[in-house]
Amino acid sequence: MTKKKYEIERDLRYLTLLAQSFPTVAEASTEIINLQAILNLPKGTEHFLADLHGEYEAFQHVLKNASGNIKRKVNDIFGTTLRESEKRELCTLIYYPEQKLELVKETETDLNDWYHITIHQLVSICRDVSSKYTRSKVRKSLPTDFQYIIQELLHERVDDSNKAAYVNVIIETIISTGRADDFVVAICNVIQRLAIDQLHILGDIYDRGPGAHVIMDTMERYHSWDIQWGNHDMLWMGAAAGNVACICNVIRLSLRYANLTTLEDGYGINLVPLATFAMETYGETECKEFVPKNSGESSKLDEKAMRLTALMHKAIAVIQFKIESQLFEKHPHWQMQDRVLLRNINYTKGTITLDGQEYPLTSNEFPTINPANPLELTDEEKMLAKRLRHSFKVSEKLQRHVRLLLQHGCMYAIYNNNLLFHASIPLNEDGSLKNVEVTPGQTLSGRKLLHNIGMLVRTAYQKDAEPEEREYAIDYFLYLWCGPNSPLFDKSKMATFERYFIADKATHKEKKGNYFTLRDNENVVDSILDAFGVTGDNRHIINGHVPVHVANGENPIKANGKLMVIDGGFSEAYHKETGIAGYTLVYHSRGFQLVQHEPFNNAMEAIRTGSDIKSTTQIIEMSSHRMLVADTDKGVELNKQVADLEELLYAYRHGIIKETERKKKE
Repeated sequence: MTKKKYEIERDLRYLTLLAQSFPTVAEASTEIINLQAILNLPKGTEHFLADLHGEYEAFQHVLKNASGNIKRKVNDIFGTTLRESEKRELCTLIYYPEQKLELVKETETDLNDWYHITIHQLVSICRDVSSKYTRSKVRKSLPTDFQYIIQELLHERVDDSNKAAYVNVIIETIISTGRADDFVVAICNVIQRLAIDQLHILGDIYDRGPGAHVIMDTMERYHSWDIQWGNHDMLWMGAAAGNVACICNVIRLSLRYANLTTLEDGYGINLVPLATFAMETYGETECKEFVPKNSGESSKLDEKAMRLTALMHKAIAVIQFKIESQLFEKHPHWQMQDRVLLRNINYTKGTITLDGQEYPLTSNEFPTINPANPLELTDEEKMLAKRLRHSFKVSEKLQRHVRLLLQHGCMYAIYNNNLLFHASIPLNEDGSLKNVEVTPGQTLSGRKLLHNIGMLVRTAYQKDAEPEEREYAIDYFLYLWCGPNSPLFDKSKMATFERYFIADKATHKEKKGNYFTLRDNENVVDSILDAFGVTGDNRHIINGHVPVHVANGENPIKANGKLMVIDGGFSEAYHKETGIAGYTLVYHSRGFQLVQHEPFNNAMEAIRTGSDIKSTTQIIEMSSHRMLVADTDKGVELNKQVADLEELLYAYRHGIIKETERKKKE
């Protein structure tokens, strides 16, 4: 028996199943031809974004303009044949078709002529963005109502004299039947969709911005995306799982930035019990440390609202400190007992002792703390915690969004020789992988560490898990948020209490883990990539988490181009700190480009004036050849499918498996 025949017979069960999909030589051969053709198409465009922090308008605009890519295509296609103002109007139409059409109708004197010209232009752009995909993939991206019409327009050209009248009649009929608006909206949405093949979000959809829930609504409808969970995402996931410490942190941060939109409007979290408790318990306290940060939302509050926000802020912070401390003592292997700071306070003197040194507190008003048992919740605090937990658990929209994060997310991912994660990989001082105790007695590092954390996170949502395992998994969300060796935090401490109550800023310092001091070392980056099994000549780590201070000359490209930090500060709060308003890393068939964004005002101004996010593109790495699908992970999979089909052909031709004709439908 030949080796080939032996291998075929060994794989006979699998090939028999494959034969059900391709029952004849002709069908198997046709599929091989199809797959080989796909392998030779240009690689699809990947976009990488990080640290959105609820800034939904800027994020949605970046999706709509494909990080400036659509504008570049409009320039390439129309060049000097259109004025700059006309190209700007065309781009705005693509980004916001419904809203822009309304404005056009108010000012355009010959609407039919505008429809004719504009539809031809949109078809040209759509033809360009669809050129790197198979007809089948493009067809699946088209809306049902206009699928046939758009296909015809994409594959016929007006410069073909035989088809010019045919194309013009299609467009004329679209207009005469009153479907022009619907068609324009449909084809603009197709252009947006095809401009980005895969979207990677490297963590932190949630935090201080007003619309994390809006971003999640957008992702619910998005065609192809993944997320590597960030520390703020994990905090909200913990809150949704019922971890009260996480719930307190989520509410505290929202109050700190006077941003209750996501909590109240987005997820229907009832904060009235907290407001009532805060007024009754802290109404006589000064709460100066808890006045909201000066941000866009807090500027809209009047004096009474600001005062109430401060009272609620303090009330939830004190509950947070108590419950966190209970968990730190419950899980000694976390080695966080030093963060049980409420036991270090001298409530008579109004001081706290840290590392043997005594510091005065900025205030000493703690009406709910019993100095003899400072971690115990009062009866009122217990009832409030119970009601808040219930509110998070029964929020259908929050639970749905968390399921979406679980479905599309993980702690890390490897795509096309790129290792993606949000924050860090715990390292020892010498750059070697650090062993971290996840569950008592279980120490892991590198890839196994992140994989097991991901599994533990999922355990928190598995109702059939062992009760003790599930309880620990829910508790562990807090460690992921603020634990020293958490891959999502990786600092010596989270100095929340110190920033509120101690004036000496030396106590506020959070020493970063070794990853952050060693990530510019090419050898260290190579060792991490090796440990995760990432291969290839052009392999990279891509992550976010720590804003890049461009204004101070910091470079987002590190380790001789092998590591890219793409947190450029989407959040408005970081704009002054970073000097920019976010990055998009674009990986297309010719290489990597880093797109640096300036602040985005708002969508209505963009629609009205045709303004766009000003973006600067920096070429990071260009490929020596145009990358094809064959050069990607998908290409590896398709080549395996080709090999399987070739085995099936061999089996057919040597009588190992018999061909069968498909039964005709009645």
